Amino acid sequence: MEKSCTLVIHFDKGSPAMANEIKEALEGNDVAAKIEALKRAVMLLLNGETLPQLFITIVRYVLPSEDHTIQKLLLLYLEIVDKRDSRGRVLPEMILICQNLRNNLQHPNEYIRGVTLRFLCRLSESELIDPLVPSVLANLEHRHPFIRRNALLAVSAIFRLPNGEQLLPDAPDLVEKALAAEQDPSARRNAFLMLCACAQERAVAYLLSHAEQVPDWPDLLQMAALDLVRKVCRSNRADKGKYIKIIISLLGSPNTAVVYECAGTLVSLSSAPTAIRAAANTYCQLLASQSDNNVKLIVLDRLNELRSSHRDIMVEVVMDVLRALSSPNLDIRRKTLDIVLELITPRNIDEVVLTLKKEVVKTQSGELEKNGDYRQMLVQAIHTCAIKFPEVAGSVVHLLMDFLGDSNVASAIDVVLFVREIIETNPKLRVSMIQRLIDTFYQIRASRVCSCALWILGEYSLSLSEVESAISTIKQSLGDLPFYTAAEEGDAADSSKKPQPVSSAATVSSRRPVILADGTYATQSAASELATSAPIVVPGLLASTANLRSLILSGDFFLAAVAACTLTKLVLRLEEVQPSKAEVNKACTGALLIMVSILQLGQSSYLPHPIDNDSFDRIILCIRLLCNTGDEVRKVWLQSCRQSFAKMLAEKQFRETEEIKAKAQISHAQPDDLIDFYHLKSRKGMTQLELEDEVQDDLKRATGEFTKDGDDANKLNRILQLTGFSDPVYAEAYVTVHHYDIVLDVTVINRTKETLQNLCLELATMGDLKLVDRPQNYTLAPESSKQIRANIKVSSTETGVIFGNIVYETSNVLERTVVVLNDIHIDIMDYISPGNCADVAFRSMWAEFEWENKVAVNTVIQDEKEFLDHIIKSTNMKCLTPPSALDGECGYLAANLYAKSVFGEDALVNVSVEKQADGKLSGYIRIRSKTQGIALSLGDKITLKQKGGS
Repeated sequence: MEKSCTLVIHFDKGSPAMANEIKEALEGNDVAAKIEALKRAVMLLLNGETLPQLFITIVRYVLPSEDHTIQKLLLLYLEIVDKRDSRGRVLPEMILICQNLRNNLQHPNEYIRGVTLRFLCRLSESELIDPLVPSVLANLEHRHPFIRRNALLAVSAIFRLPNGEQLLPDAPDLVEKALAAEQDPSARRNAFLMLCACAQERAVAYLLSHAEQVPDWPDLLQMAALDLVRKVCRSNRADKGKYIKIIISLLGSPNTAVVYECAGTLVSLSSAPTAIRAAANTYCQLLASQSDNNVKLIVLDRLNELRSSHRDIMVEVVMDVLRALSSPNLDIRRKTLDIVLELITPRNIDEVVLTLKKEVVKTQSGELEKNGDYRQMLVQAIHTCAIKFPEVAGSVVHLLMDFLGDSNVASAIDVVLFVREIIETNPKLRVSMIQRLIDTFYQIRASRVCSCALWILGEYSLSLSEVESAISTIKQSLGDLPFYTAAEEGDAADSSKKPQPVSSAATVSSRRPVILADGTYATQSAASELATSAPIVVPGLLASTANLRSLILSGDFFLAAVAACTLTKLVLRLEEVQPSKAEVNKACTGALLIMVSILQLGQSSYLPHPIDNDSFDRIILCIRLLCNTGDEVRKVWLQSCRQSFAKMLAEKQFRETEEIKAKAQISHAQPDDLIDFYHLKSRKGMTQLELEDEVQDDLKRATGEFTKDGDDANKLNRILQLTGFSDPVYAEAYVTVHHYDIVLDVTVINRTKETLQNLCLELATMGDLKLVDRPQNYTLAPESSKQIRANIKVSSTETGVIFGNIVYETSNVLERTVVVLNDIHIDIMDYISPGNCADVAFRSMWAEFEWENKVAVNTVIQDEKEFLDHIIKSTNMKCLTPPSALDGECGYLAANLYAKSVFGEDALVNVSVEKQADGKLSGYIRIRSKTQGIALSLGDKITLKQKGGS
């Protein structure tokens, strides 16, 4: 049998050679030395040593001691020492401790009696307990509550022994009498728990007979009563109506633990709207009253579970949930917003958005370190609200546009993307938003925000005044031309030969590759990703209005190309709305001058890095277009871009709608299932809550929610054969993968006609896996089987291997027989699951993560989309690239994939493939993650699976 362990102490400084020293110390008269020797003996025993020679010494020299510390350590020693021989019989010398235990149970000191009674709870040898039963029963009526509560625990433990009913046949009667007369809360709880475990009918009768007094019970007893209610209702759901009244009465308890357990019990037992509403209100009260962040997170998890199964009821308490935003913890705020965004309806959207607007305003007043991150979460939440309910967009968009110049670049990017989407989906707001964007354009300090704002100005400035204001704003942001003089170029050339200090504004920095929307790489200055907190002063111009100039002078020619394209669009539109040709020519000349100045700057030595080829070609295209405009080209620039953006938004909304529909699908009953008509049932004497609960149960039966689909097929798929059919011992394992551990249920079958002795399952691991349990030895009868469970701790998301063997002995063979087991490969796919990730967040993580694994494409598949689908299926990841971006046949494909592990780790994958002339696919699959394990394991998985045939 497996040995039960009741005490665990880490000790790595001992050795069996210490036994003689311990024996000498125990035989001496020094109390302190005896205490230290007993401690070392206990630690040695816990670490696998037997020390049989110490027992008689302890009986002779330690048992008579009156010191309380020695007596407590003595009980610990007796608790863990082996009391049985190899055949399972109690050792004869153990009878020597019975008299000492009886004396302790009658000791005048209450502490000695109490700890001895607690020791008896861990004693499983009936031969030792039998002579002590009268002394244990005598302590049930002791005047001190400490002794009575431990005596009740001892009675419960003795009664649960295999022959406990023979040792204490009248234990339930005695405990029930003690419970009726007891006043100590802990003793009452122990007595009630004993009845729950050993005489459940008596416990139920006691609970129902005192149902009116349950709200006045001590909190410990109330918790025990809730446990009993859960057990009873789980086995007999028909009687749960009698107990729900008790749970409802406990919701008003002053103890928060009782209230929390009541709400959880109520949800597990009943699906009636009244019960769910009471539980939701209880959770909201706990959320507002508790200051501990861990408690708030747990309560939010419970509310999220209610949201998934009872959304209609949770909608009523959405404003109470929003009160959790007052917590400064970002995790609590994020989880709160996630719950609320799933509960918004036309009825509460105005209140929710108003609360979110107030929170955004609060982030402006404080200078807290994480205000930027919180503001970003609020912006994303408001964005989601505005997309679901466009009528509220007008009340928030102007407020959010004040944050286009936010020092938190991620928050500013979210705002400008929100503005870009709203201006397309809400044409009524276009005029006011364009004017607001022109007014706030000078505040923008981030390159990506600036480029998106320029695109908006180029696409949605339609009237004459809007076009002229936009062109004027861009010119003022660029400053005076040229960008440099010949004298400055000479000074720059001289200074480039000397080492220069790098300023906080990051004037020019090294280049690095970034991933574009189509998955390709491009070179971009590191300064383009940063908001210039320290403005670069341009001679003759205020830095606040020359934001474009400062970014271009820092080497950001991608932004310069965007500015050139925006000016081209504005000039082309000016030709349509401006009747004066002279004004049009003037604007065209000014735009051409700006583009030529940018090219001149990019090819000079004024900056340490020249303009990149992509930006150069793009600006040259704009110059040629302005010099010779055709109708087809004008249509592409002024209409097609906007139509493509509108199509992208429509497809995004369609995908989200389809995902919501897929989640909303529920299981239906089979055509031949019985229909339960609740209207035909007798409802006499039922309360409103019981009636609602019955109705909800009938609805669940009608929709098939009560039908339990068997997992036998899935379980059979997860059974791994460890040995061959011809081996004397057959073994197979069922692997259960939890979040942080792996459970192996190994079935071992003795296929021989002999008894296998000292059979041991020896396991070892490779990777970030660690075996938790020590192997135990078993005796297996002929043609019998044994279930062995092994727990393995998982510390990271990485592919691991479990290997080992089975060792056993037989009477005929002197040597031990070893059967080698097949390896068990723990797949990384068990730990990662598809997840959603915004494009901005994906790019940010891609730039931040330091581990990259680059896998070359090597496959027999010749179709790019088929190869991508195969990779998605093999890696259990989600494709973030929309299907419209993958349409068409161009011989090239690039897509981004994303997944999240159970440990919260992110896995990013970029697939870039190209079809060669011979029809084969070539390219690379890049994996990036924060930890090395995911990058390597996912790369190995892709390498094995990408060919398509394996």
